[in-house]
Formats: sequence, structure tokens, C-alpha cells
Amino acid sequence: MKKLIAAALGALILSAPAIAEDAVIHAGHVLAKPGEGYLTRQTILVEDGRIVSITAGYSTPKNYTVINLREAYVLPGLIDSHVHITRERSPDSRIKAFEDSDVDTAFDGAAFALVTLKAGFTTVQDVGGSSDAIFGLRDAIKRGAVPGPRMRASGSGVGITGGHGDINGYSSEVMAALTGPNICNGADDCRRATRQLIKEGADLIKIAATGGVLSNTAAGLERQFSVAELEAIVDAAHSMGRKVTAHAHGKSGVDAALRAGIDSIEHGTYLDAESIALFKESGAVLVPTVLAGATVTGWTNEPWLPAASRAKAAQVGPLMLDMLRRAREGGVTIAFGTDTGVSRHGDNAKEFALMVEAGFTPEEAIRSATVVASQHLEMEKDIGTLEPGKYADLIAVSKDPLKDIRVLEAVEFVMKGGEVYKSGK
Repeated sequence: MKKLIAAALGALILSAPAIAEDAVIHAGHVLAKPGEGYLTRQTILVEDGRIVSITAGYSTPKNYTVINLREAYVLPGLIDSHVHITRERSPDSRIKAFEDSDVDTAFDGAAFALVTLKAGFTTVQDVGGSSDAIFGLRDAIKRGAVPGPRMRASGSGVGITGGHGDINGYSSEVMAALTGPNICNGADDCRRATRQLIKEGADLIKIAATGGVLSNTAAGLERQFSVAELEAIVDAAHSMGRKVTAHAHGKSGVDAALRAGIDSIEHGTYLDAESIALFKESGAVLVPTVLAGATVTGWTNEPWLPAASRAKAAQVGPLMLDMLRRAREGGVTIAFGTDTGVSRHGDNAKEFALMVEAGFTPEEAIRSATVVASQHLEMEKDIGTLEPGKYADLIAVSKDPLKDIRVLEAVEFVMKGGEVYKSGK
């Protein structure tokens, strides 16, 4: 199936980007290392998809394409640490689970990937979806068969029977047919599921440590894995060179996952002072996804959302902004992530304004989506800042994002690996 998806994606006809080989970029303002302020009037030399040099003043070597961004603000390509690139929540999402093949899902993902890239997100981490579809798309993008952001992917993730990571709310016959090998019970079985996902190609392991909003079950939002199961997953993943991230809303699940050695928490809605201390003690990262909270808050009266999910959306959504404020004030390391796929693809940058509302400065918010996120994704040698040797992943806007962070919601120029994917509004 994976080969079929890859072949189908390879045949997908999309507008080809202009390749900026041996290019020089004249940049008026460059936020080369977010957190350190702007450089002004810089020349960025790009060869073979990577940055060769960044020097003061405007120079034009012979035989180089010149890209004029003298009136622009240039930043590293943005990184979203939590997306679901192959789907987008809608009134027909539940029926699409039956109607769509993995090939259909991968083609949807290819379209969403291009939208995401043109929105300025040159790297993403996908944390939950059809393993065949997402791994096929990831690999097709990597080899240049289709355009899209650089991608790390967890595949379907690990969950318990009846939990947030399982299929819920259908007839027993349907659920039996659609339950995958990623669902586990007991420490040994969860170790097996973890190893299986790594075998299939997972870059990291995602687990559903607590109940979740959009699963169609009234099973609460607290811890769902046993301590022994959590420890087995972390041990199995770490022993095979993979980090583990945990979907977790309730405090009991957040704290248990952190104590088990989890590397990061997605959401973290009910974290408290004890949780913050555990984050700092362990060095774990929080991916807050406040945009998802704002999105589901707007769905509480939508008839297409199952009743159990509407109730949880009303409970969780309004709490996430204050959670982020507490985490920042407590000194937790925070990597930008949106849970896009809940919200619309291409709207990822709306998370920035929410971060500023929670107390971040614009530059801190941008740093979370560049420097911090690149470290979180274990890709800091290649992305996250604009420096010689790193990929030429950069974006530009015509107004200063440090004065108005919302300008990042309409990025005007996108380069990934030296290739221009967007130039103009």
C-alpha cells in the first residue's frame, strides 16, 4: 500500500516552483536568529539549497539570480510541531473514514501540504493519522516528488482500547474492523505497538495519554494509560532512538507521562504548578495548540460534532489560553504547535496572536516556531535559524512582525531549500 501511495503522489501534477540556484537575496531586515533582533541590509548567498553566507551590504556576484527583498522583513522558515496534514475536520469527517482509501487520504495530504508551505511553514511534525498515507507523503516530499514542508511523522500513534487514540462511537462491528495494531493493553502489548510503529517508519512515537476532545466517547480527559504502560512505551521508543510525545489534557495524565520520561506534552490544558515543576525537572517540551482550543470553542453548538465532543469542547477550549500563560510564566520550554487539521490548513500562523495574548512578545513567539521548534524536532543543525550551512528555508513579509505579529498570517515570500514557492501576496 505504501508503494502505491508513493507512486500516486509521484504522478500528482502541481505547479512547479522556480528553482533559485546560485541565488543572492538582498534583504532589508533579517531576523536570522530570532531572539537576537534584526540585521539590516544583508546579502544572503544560496547555493544548492543551503545558505553559504550572510554578509552586510548588498552585493551581486556574477551569474547569480538576484531576489530583491530590500523592503521586506526576512525570517527563518516557520515550524509547526503539531499538525494532522492528511485531514481537516469538517461536517463529513466521520463518514470520510469509511469512504476514503489511504490513497485518497494521501492526495488530500498533498494538497494540504502545499497550502501549509505557502503559508510560510517550511517544516512540520505530523502527530496522528494513517501511517501508510502520512509516511508515503513524507517520503514523496523528501525526494521532491511533490511540494510540501519538511516533515517528521508519528503515524497512527499508540492508544488503549476505548481511549482517545482508538476508534469510538460507531457500531461494534465497524469498530472491530477499523481497530489497528497501534491499540494496546498492558505493558508488553504497548511495547509491541511502539516497536511496530518504528518498524513501519515512525520518526517519533505519539501516545494518547489522556482522553481527548474530538474522540466520540464520554471517557473524560484524565489519564488513560497505566504507569507501567507509559514506562514501557518510553523505554521501547528510547531504546530504538525515538522520542515520545503525549497528547495530554488532564493533570493526572500530564504528570504521569512526565514522570515516565516522556519528551513532550501536546496540549497540557490542566497543568498546574506541580506539572510545571516536572516539566522543568525533566526538560520536557510543551506544545500548546491554543488555536485548536479556540477552534473547538466555536464548535460547541455545531450539530455535526458528536454530543460527547461538544461537551468536552465547551469544557477544554476556553481554558487553553490561560494554560499557556501559566506555562510561560513558570519557565516551561514551549515549542510552537497548532493541531492544524482541527483548524484549517494554512491558518497555522493564527497561533502567534494567541501566544502574544498569553504574554509572549512577538519575538518570543517567533523563536518558539523557529529556534525552539527546530531543537524539539531534532533538526537544529539544518533549520530554525538563517546561518551558513543550514537549509535556505526562509520567508518574508512587507511589514514588521515584531510590531504586529498578525502579518505572519499573510506571508508574501516563501523559499524552502533554495526553491521559491511563493513570491507576492
